[in-house]
Parts: sequence; structure tokens; C-alpha cells
Amino acid sequence: MLWSWLAGLGAAVAFLHFAQKLLFPYFWDDFRFLAKVVRNGIQVGLCQRRGQLLTVLDAFLSHAKRQPRKPFIIYEGVVHTYQDVDRRSSRVARVFLNHSSLEKGDTVALLMSNEPDFVHVWFGLAKLGCVVAFLNSNVRSHALLSCIRTCGPKALVVGADLLGTVEEILPDLPKDISVWGMKDSVPQGVISLKEKLSTSSDEPIPRSYHVVSSIRSTCHYIFTSGTTGLPKAAVVSQLQAMQGSAGLWAFGCTADDIIYITLPLYHSSGALMGIGGCVKLGATCVLKKKFSASQFWSDCKKYNVTVFQYIGELCRYLCKQPKREGEKDHQVRLAVGNGMRSDVWRQFLDRFGNIKMCELYGATEGNIYFMNHTGKIGSVGRTNFFYRLFFKFELIKYDFQKDEPMRNEQNWCSCVKKGEPGLLISPVNAKHPFFGYAGSYKHTKNKLLFDVFKKGDVYFNTGDLMVQDENFLYFWDRIGDTFRWKGENVSTTEVATVTGMLDFIQETNVYGVAVSGYEGRAGMASIILKPNKSLDLKKVYEQVVASLPAYACPRFLRIQDKMEMTGTFKLQKYRLVEDGFNPLKISDPLYIMDNLEKSYVPLTKEIYDQIMSGEIKL
Repeated sequence: MLWSWLAGLGAAVAFLHFAQKLLFPYFWDDFRFLAKVVRNGIQVGLCQRRGQLLTVLDAFLSHAKRQPRKPFIIYEGVVHTYQDVDRRSSRVARVFLNHSSLEKGDTVALLMSNEPDFVHVWFGLAKLGCVVAFLNSNVRSHALLSCIRTCGPKALVVGADLLGTVEEILPDLPKDISVWGMKDSVPQGVISLKEKLSTSSDEPIPRSYHVVSSIRSTCHYIFTSGTTGLPKAAVVSQLQAMQGSAGLWAFGCTADDIIYITLPLYHSSGALMGIGGCVKLGATCVLKKKFSASQFWSDCKKYNVTVFQYIGELCRYLCKQPKREGEKDHQVRLAVGNGMRSDVWRQFLDRFGNIKMCELYGATEGNIYFMNHTGKIGSVGRTNFFYRLFFKFELIKYDFQKDEPMRNEQNWCSCVKKGEPGLLISPVNAKHPFFGYAGSYKHTKNKLLFDVFKKGDVYFNTGDLMVQDENFLYFWDRIGDTFRWKGENVSTTEVATVTGMLDFIQETNVYGVAVSGYEGRAGMASIILKPNKSLDLKKVYEQVVASLPAYACPRFLRIQDKMEMTGTFKLQKYRLVEDGFNPLKISDPLYIMDNLEKSYVPLTKEIYDQIMSGEIKL
């Protein structure tokens, strides 16, 4: 009797296991992931109730005390232990304590490339309770000035290789900003931080300087293109910084992992998830000044890398490299990032081995995040009944002609059906706050939708179109006045402003066009010339190259006689985007950027065919 009962139980268990695998193949993956989310939320909640608000800096200081000799950063072959970074950052803090008027809560802007001193200065200022604003090292001229003015810093710290960029704008900087350079010999008007560090004490800074009273207090400004205009300073709270630092942990990384960071630290991916993620784990990171496709795998082998961060373009570049022997001979097991195209995803796995690709979705200033912990190709995240308890969102219908969400006769928005693209929005409330941008409230307001489904509700507008199947989400496209190219957000308004400074241009409409084989969209500027003025292609080239980051320079020009407008008097982009850049379909004159000629040159059918075949690289 007992044996037959056990046999029956075994058969039932086997059947349930088979049914689970067939009907709910991701059940245990989902269970483990959501259990982590719940556990992390409970821990944060308990700390808040006890008045113990433990920040990313607190986690770092704990590791520095517990494992002082463990490597934290490996940079160009040099090892910086947790103790090394702790002491060096304390030196930075001591310099500003003794030689500046900085106080807790003041903002300091940081303009520096990927290097250990980026972390030293960041953590040193954090030890004083300062808000650190990460400036994009590609931004220059009036855009850089705008970023600095927006976040209102008391001081600006500049890396040695970027002092020339700041020297150009020194006369225009607000007079109350002190400028510090990480170099012995600095321009007039700049203080040498490197010189003062050589004589500074590394005595620990009392915790009273950086203890936080609210988990929602600001700890960073990270600049993003937003939807209009120049880069805006997204407010990053202590809560967001801690959430970002939990990303690697949530995907299964541990303290034993060695994490390769080639993404820029001025972005939230490299700083909050990369460096912050290593801090949460107590892990080691290999920091690269700049991504190199030719050195990537040799670095991974040299430093025994087990995890790396990516954007879609990074993996595409790796797949375009000439094939070599032993490409699967490495220890990488996980890759965490976003923007991976399905075809590149498959090609990457086929070529480089069984690496679990952990795709995610999120924005620096956003209040909604998705994580694809299952490794399903093409998806940016999971969604089902249980996920919606923690990650609330809707996909609503969007009018591409009017460039705005659709509303019915009662002026309410409506959700799309499964399988249809819709605008991703997320409710803004006490549990899911939106901290917005520094400066004018209009920038924050522009990212919000009001009275969406009922009177008084408020939603964050991601500006992204998504498609949902039964349990997965897929990125479809971006809307509005930004598009992505080379892994960066490009502000169409900024590009149009720069080109509009030329005296022969009357109006510019900037948008992105799809190019076969590339992630994102390449920039295209549709231009109307002033009456009786002629087009100077060399001047257009010189203007955009001098004033814009390389990724923001429009690759194509289109010369039109008039601009089409939307019903709300916005420049019409939809038809232009659909037209693309094919000279056989477009009767207007077309030009392409030529870096060898240092000008724009006519876009012929031959050049177009070479772009489409991959002979010409953009």
C-alpha cells in the first residue's frame, strides 16, 4: 500500500513538473527574481523604519573596512583596492574641507573621462554630503555651459584631458564657481586639485558629514537629452541610486565576479549600475577608459572577466570584428545591458559562446524598469500579474501624425491590444515617484501626462513605444524629439539650434532615419535656405563638428523648399522619417557627411548602395 502510494505521488510530481515546464517554463526564474525584489524592498523598508538609511557610499565604506585589500578597480593593469579608493577619496574630501567653502548639500559638477579619479572625486565629494553632477565628456561650448548653469554647482572638477574643453568657456562661467583641475599645470583661473592631493591627509571623514535624513534626497544629477532642447539635469535620489546598484545583484552577479565596465561613467548605466553595482556586491571591476572592440576579448581573458556591461552597439561592433581562433575561450558568463537587437543577439551567442544576456529597460529619470532575467532573445523584460504588483505600467495608443497620445471623445487615453505598439507610461505616485529635472518645472511637466484614464491621474511618459505579447515586452521605437544613435540619445532641438546659427539657413528639422545593419537611427537634417542665400556644405560640416558630440552630428542633409507642419503647429517628422535617405525615392537634394573631405557631399545612388551593403560605414 505504501509503495503504491509513493509511486502515485512520484507520478503526480513528475506530471506537475512536466506541466510546469510546458505551460509555465519561466515559473522558477520568475519566482526567484521576484523573491529577490521583495526581499530587497523589505530590507530597505526595515532600514527606513529604524532610521538607518544606508546609501551606496555606506555600502562602500563597509566593504573598505571588511575587505580592505580586495581589488575594487583595475585600470590599465593597476590595481586599486577598496582601501586605496577609500583613502584617496578621503584625500579629495580633505582638500575641499580645507580649501573651499563647500557645505553639505552643495552641488559639484564632475567633468572627467573613465579613470579611477572619477570614482575618487565622486566618493570624496559624497563623503562631504555633496550632490555630484556627472557632465557628459562629449558636450562642449554653449551646451556645456548650459549643463553647468542648470545644476548650479559651487565647484567644477575637471579631468586632465578635458581642461582644454573647459578653458574655452572659462570667461563665461558664473563667477561663484571654483574650477579644479586634475593636473599639476593648470590654466589661469583653475586650481590644481592634483597638487593639493599630494599633501592632503587621508584621515577618514566623520559619517555625520554624509548621513542622509531622507531616502528621497538628491545625491546626483545625471544629464539626459530629455524630449526637447539641450541636455537636462535628471534628479537622482538616494533611492534611485540604491535601486540602480541592485541591478547586477538582481541578475545573479556575486562578490566573486569580475565586472568589465567600458560604458561612460557619466551615464547611469556605467556609474549607478556598474560602479554602484560592484559596491553593492563587494565585487571587482575592470574599468576601461574607452570601449575598444579589438581589445575587448583580450582584456576579458587577461583579467578573468566574468560579467560585462553592454549597449546594443557594443555587441554589434564585436560581431563585426574579424573572426579569430579561441573566441569562446573566456570566462564570461553574464552580460547586462540594453538595446540588443535580436539578430545581433543570436549572432553574438553563436560566435562567442553560452553567455546569458541580461537585457533591461529603464531611463535615468524614469520610474519604471524592466528586466529580462530569462535570457529570451529580443525581450527587454518580463510582465505578468505578479510583475504588475511591483512594476506598474500601461501601453497606450499613439497618434503618429499628431505626434501625441490618442484620446477618445471623452478625452481619455486607451490601451493597445497585445501585439500592437503602444506608448509606455507609468503612474506617478508615492510608491513610484518621478523626481524630474533641475531647473525650470516646465522640463519636468513635459515628461508627464495628466488626466490619462481618469480625472487627476498622472503618468510618466517614457517617450518609448513597446509591444507586449503574453508575458514579455519588446522595444519598438522612440517618439518625439529624441532618437538613439551610437548608444546615445540625440536631441533634435539641440542639433537644429546649432545648424540654425548659420546665416544661410532659415529653418532646420532634425530627425533620425533607419539604416540597415545599425542600432538606432542616423541623424538627418532637413534644411530650408534663406531667400537669395546659397548652401555652403563646408560651413555646415565645420559648424556641427565644432559644436556637437560626434554621435549627434547629422549624417545626412536634405534640402527642402518648405516645411510641413502638424495640426498642432509642430514640424512634421513622421513622413520625413518614413522617406529615409534613398535618393531614388526623394527628389530633394541629399548630402552625406564626408569626414575625409571635411564637408557634406552629394548622396548618390552608388553611395547609397554602398551604405546599404556595408561597404561604407557610418
